[in-house]
Amino acid sequence: MKAGEDLNTLTKADEWFKDPNIFTNIIAGLIVSIALIPEAVSFSIVAGLDPMTGLYTPIIMTIAIAFAGGRPAMISGTTAAMALVVVDIVKYHGAEYLFAATILMGIIQMILGYLKIGRLLRFIPNSVMIGFMNSLAILLFITQLKNIIGISNATYFYVTFTFLIILFAPRFFTTIPAPLVGLVIMSLVYFFFGGKVMTVSDLGTIKSQLPVLHIPNIPFTLETFKIIFPYAVSMALVGLIQSLIVARILDNYTETNSNKNRESFGQGISNLFTGFFGGMAGCAVTGQSIINVQMGARARLSTFSAGISLIILVMMFGSIVNEIPMPVLTGLMVFVAYNTFDWRSFKYFKRAPKSDMITLSVTMLVSIITSNLALGAICGIVAAIITFAVKISHIDVTKRKTEVDHVTYHISGQLFFASIESMLEQLNYDDDESHVTLDFKHAHLWDSTSVSAIQTAILNLEKHDKTVKIINLNSNSTEMLERMTKIRVENSQSK
Repeated sequence: MKAGEDLNTLTKADEWFKDPNIFTNIIAGLIVSIALIPEAVSFSIVAGLDPMTGLYTPIIMTIAIAFAGGRPAMISGTTAAMALVVVDIVKYHGAEYLFAATILMGIIQMILGYLKIGRLLRFIPNSVMIGFMNSLAILLFITQLKNIIGISNATYFYVTFTFLIILFAPRFFTTIPAPLVGLVIMSLVYFFFGGKVMTVSDLGTIKSQLPVLHIPNIPFTLETFKIIFPYAVSMALVGLIQSLIVARILDNYTETNSNKNRESFGQGISNLFTGFFGGMAGCAVTGQSIINVQMGARARLSTFSAGISLIILVMMFGSIVNEIPMPVLTGLMVFVAYNTFDWRSFKYFKRAPKSDMITLSVTMLVSIITSNLALGAICGIVAAIITFAVKISHIDVTKRKTEVDHVTYHISGQLFFASIESMLEQLNYDDDESHVTLDFKHAHLWDSTSVSAIQTAILNLEKHDKTVKIINLNSNSTEMLERMTKIRVENSQSK
């Protein structure tokens, strides 16, 4: 695919087979499927679920999203974000309610995709995205502390060395994903030397069986809907935010443009299937998606290959996965948390505008205090809107005496509901001059409140026996002003 290419213009065949070649996409999918296993198992345990539930999610989602998604070569499956969101519904209501909430989540995402929610991604500030990912990293790390502290010395050993191997392995070779390297090496150490630690089989057995159609075993009542709906909304929003962020990352990496609305709809379809086949909610996976495109994958075939390969691996090697020591998976999760956190944030705090720092801080504080990533992101966006409104709400009014008994106010800025007070406060109604000109050459009217403010200014000036003239208002503002009032503008600017 060419740099700058719009993926929406590709034919169905090109989306699947065009670039770079069939073999590369299949091999990339195979490698990704191996990298999906340890995280799928780990995240399911974080959520309090059977490991098979975590494994079913990437199997179903990768196959479904290969057909329905808007970003070819992107991988979807079990993620830290979704594990943290679903942990409460599993804890308080059980897995069956999670399956139902996942189905409802899928429906909500499909509706949002139909409503073209993807185009709203451009309204999510970079500071909110950074705060979202940092909060995710911190919350994920916090959930792992119970699997590390106060268990055994062997636990500390396996967690530490798994983390270090994954951290430094890429310095020596990159052909095999670092998480897989750490998993294999430390599992072999355990097989040969042992240690007082738990294994995956202590929490749930990996079975060599495929997912089957499963209707959630819950009462279909209004009360049930009231339980699952808040979770489904939160899951849908968090899943879409992360998926669209990953899509943007891959767009930048491949220098192509993908359909975010189609991706939103596709995530919904994928989660709908996931809920009906006994998987937990999922979304786009950052690490595996990047691995996929770094290995040269650009087509939907790579995503489909990952799903099929994962089925084969689970069917053939499920018994081996059962013996993986839990501290190794915990070390992997600690690394995921470390890798997810944007360490450049500290420099960002020093250099970014104060408004961005406020937005990032609000996003992180709300997310961490409430353990709700969706709420944190929403509050961050609201904070960004408020700080932006405050930033542009100041109006600069310069007073110049142009001739005898005549004064001109040069008004600069964006006139809207939040800035009108700034303008009105800077007009002097008690001057001796009886002729006042309001020059709006460097101003723009955005709403009816700004029109009302001009009317108020004129009225107050006229109450002090002054004649008022308005000049140099741009054509769009003039049209709105004259349409809503009887005020006439002199020397109106052309469009």
